[in-house]
Amino acid sequence: MTAGELARRGFGDSDRAASLLRAAGISVERHGRIIDELGRAADPDLALLGLTRLLENDPAPDELRDALREDPDLRSRLVRVLGASAALTDHLVVHPGDWHELRGPDATRAPGAAELRAGMMHTVGADPNATAPAATLAHDAAKGPEHNLRVAYRRRVLRLAGRDLTGSGDLDTTSAELANLAAATLDAALAVARARHPEDAALCRLAVIGMGKCGGRELNYVSDVDVVFVAEPTEDADEQAAMRAAARLASVMMRIPAETEDGGRLWEVDAGLRPEGKNGPLVRPLSGHLSYYERWAKNWEFQALLKARPIAGDAELGAAYAAAITPIVWASVNRPNFVDEVQSMRRRVEAHLPPDGADREIKLGPGGLRDIEFSVQLLQLVHGRSDPSLRSGNTLEALEALSAGGYVGREDAAGLSAAYRFLRRVEHLLQLHRLRRTHLLPGTDSADGAAQLRRLGRAMGFTADPVSELIAEWRRVAAEVRRLHEKLFYRPLLHAVARLPGEEARLTPEQAGDRLEALGFDDPAGALRHLEALTSGVSRRAAIQRTLLPVMLGWFSEAPRPDAGLLGFRQVSEALGTTPWYLRLLRDDIRVAERMAWLLGTSRYATDLLLRAPEAVATLANDEDLVRRPASGLAAEASAALRRHGTAENSVAAVRALRRRELLRTAAADLLGIADIDEVGDALTTVAAVTIEAALRTARQRVAEESGAEPCTRMCVIAMGRFGGNEITYASDADVMFVHDPVPGAEPAKASGEANAVVRELRRLLEMPAADPPLRMDADLRPEGKNGPLVRSLDSYAAYYRRWSSTWESQALLRAAPVAGDIGLRERFVELVDPLRYPAGGVTESAVREIRRLKARMEAERLPRGADPTLHTKLGRGGLSDVEWVVQLTQMRHAHEIPALRTTGTLGALRVATEEELITAEDAEVLRAAWRLASRVRGAIMLVRGKGGDSIPTDLRERAALAGALGYRSDDESEGPSGRLLQDYRRATRRARAVMERLFYDD
Repeated sequence: MTAGELARRGFGDSDRAASLLRAAGISVERHGRIIDELGRAADPDLALLGLTRLLENDPAPDELRDALREDPDLRSRLVRVLGASAALTDHLVVHPGDWHELRGPDATRAPGAAELRAGMMHTVGADPNATAPAATLAHDAAKGPEHNLRVAYRRRVLRLAGRDLTGSGDLDTTSAELANLAAATLDAALAVARARHPEDAALCRLAVIGMGKCGGRELNYVSDVDVVFVAEPTEDADEQAAMRAAARLASVMMRIPAETEDGGRLWEVDAGLRPEGKNGPLVRPLSGHLSYYERWAKNWEFQALLKARPIAGDAELGAAYAAAITPIVWASVNRPNFVDEVQSMRRRVEAHLPPDGADREIKLGPGGLRDIEFSVQLLQLVHGRSDPSLRSGNTLEALEALSAGGYVGREDAAGLSAAYRFLRRVEHLLQLHRLRRTHLLPGTDSADGAAQLRRLGRAMGFTADPVSELIAEWRRVAAEVRRLHEKLFYRPLLHAVARLPGEEARLTPEQAGDRLEALGFDDPAGALRHLEALTSGVSRRAAIQRTLLPVMLGWFSEAPRPDAGLLGFRQVSEALGTTPWYLRLLRDDIRVAERMAWLLGTSRYATDLLLRAPEAVATLANDEDLVRRPASGLAAEASAALRRHGTAENSVAAVRALRRRELLRTAAADLLGIADIDEVGDALTTVAAVTIEAALRTARQRVAEESGAEPCTRMCVIAMGRFGGNEITYASDADVMFVHDPVPGAEPAKASGEANAVVRELRRLLEMPAADPPLRMDADLRPEGKNGPLVRSLDSYAAYYRRWSSTWESQALLRAAPVAGDIGLRERFVELVDPLRYPAGGVTESAVREIRRLKARMEAERLPRGADPTLHTKLGRGGLSDVEWVVQLTQMRHAHEIPALRTTGTLGALRVATEEELITAEDAEVLRAAWRLASRVRGAIMLVRGKGGDSIPTDLRERAALAGALGYRSDDESEGPSGRLLQDYRRATRRARAVMERLFYDD
């Protein structure tokens, strides 16, 4: 046969193939059918090389060649194995007579669990009918029963692979046989352990409980076999001694399949799913298991127990374990946060995927096997407590039961089942090649990866372009799995409340309520009413909502407040009605819907802003639309808004609408992780300044029109506090001082009256009742506080500061920054206050003592009664005040000689102090971290509650919502999101307090 003919049959290296055929004594005249069969192998070159090696090592090669020529079934099985599995080829080369395993009636018949167990027991010389079988240890044998057991296992896998690769066995029978074979091997390994340690075997009864895929009778070719051990003492044996004996037997049993010599490693036995995991005892009595699961077990452990079944050891004890555990498993869904934790496991798995292989992961990646298993198990746990027909540990059986019971539509169940079979088939073929545990598709960026994909594709039946066809089908299946995963749990909820056509599952209202409750909705009945309102009818809007909501319900369930999210979505949708762009946006850009679900389910503040102007939902479409806009652009837009309206009220209302839009933009960017705390402060400060500037212009114009005279004084607004520091928050009032300066020749009293009239009008316009949130201006930091005049002239400020200014006022002026009004007056005010806040020679020691007394007094008197000082973000220990006072004291001491310190921002001044070595980098980082975290927490309190607050909430629900808004997820740590938030906050502020006390109070 020529090289060209071999190439047409699928051989990659036809010249080498021709040489190997000659070396194997295979000619086209006598063995044409063998060559044809080799060409149909997954990898013809690998199959031919394996056959050549086998013939070289077989003591009777002619017998094998003749058998291959005469027996088409043997020919097909052997060649398919050689072309798909290099590991099984190696086994055949070492044990050349084992090709007979692929011949005859036994090669086509799937053995039952009892037959496999009996066969493996006979392999180690144990009686399968004994109560506690023990192996026979032949001391004169060259190799012990452990070796014989591993070789017998390989022979069984060889026979199974022959059926599997030729289509004689489907996924169900293949996976079940692998699980039964693993169970039989463990039972035989336990028999070996009993023979090695008869004194331990006499003390205890030991049962092996299969978990995971082995427990569900859906094992892979190579997979860790998850187990749990339960033991009881034999009659008259001491329990502690029995547990130690059982642990020794279990340890020996676990080592036998995992040893690498004498036949090679079969698989690892993993007991990590036992109570307390790897930190707990390997073996427990039944009472110990029950005590743990009733008192200490985490929610995810009950999900793992869904697949538990006795697989080896003492059958009576195993049955007792199953009978005792089963009721606990199916009642577990009633535990607090059960479904939240189950869902967090899926998120954690996806989040921890290595980035270099996440897009090739067929098990754990999006659209992979874990998505299917998660969906099925969650539905089982929700509905299986009342429907025993759903209580199967096998994924495909459970899916069929869910369909039969009406919990999943028949078409959806069929689609998910087909996808599961495809992905498991790919997984099996991946593992068969080297008999190694893997779930990662090869990459296409190397010749070896492309060759592996070609072998996989051909084994899967793709012949025209195996690589491209396999990848295309895998991507199609992954997308379908993801779609069905989202639809499977949520869409039947809509069928419970909407009159929809078709034959999909229709849950009863009670079942739908159970499912919504499992998703985390506090008011399932209310959620059902919202779903009905959104999806009922035949309108285009209802049709789009029916498409969107199965996905969005999943997103709502992941938000801190699912009920609020769904309610808010209904309100926004009803407010926009049939607005064409809204429906198109939701249909065509799913990211908008996802972001809406998160914002509405997390933030009352954002929800309120969105409901005031639902059309703002369009800003969620692009990240660019959520980025802070420059002050110049906002000022130009505000000026244009003023020109468009005829009255002062309408003009300022338009500017306040601009501010509301920017508040929503900033809140969305904050909650979605697009903006950090510095950008949030900049954005909120900028829009406040632009709003005040526009309103001040309008107020001046209104006062001038009413007086009928030209303005007789110039005015400016000075930002103070966090406003002046460019650190304003969602809940902050705008701390300000008002300054005016009469024009030359104007009467002081008239100028003062005009200035006061402008300020009154300014405040009225910014706080008048309207659809948009008010901007309140707080002038309490002015000279003499609430007892002083609301507006002063520049000369009055100068006289006051010259005669009466106190240290605290100089400190307050550190954050004074003009933000609106006359440019010249702004500059003159800064010239006036600079000597006060940056005194020549630095602040005096007496002033330092006064500052320290003020700080101590503020902590003692201003902290609200009953507030926890460790959780108060502003005045608490290590909070905002501690950091800011350290920085401000440093400025008052050194800014006269270091111009860069003359900044109003806390973090900017801290950075300069670090660069100038006034504060060490380590101390600065501690202070910076605490300030940022306290600022984020304070802002998030407003976002979550819709009203301001300075303390981390004590209410557990509010605290959990706050943690969610800050990015903590339920899978972060064992203490949960709110616990993790408290831990992080207390750690950061405790360290900051220590630095503050050292830097602020020590000379």
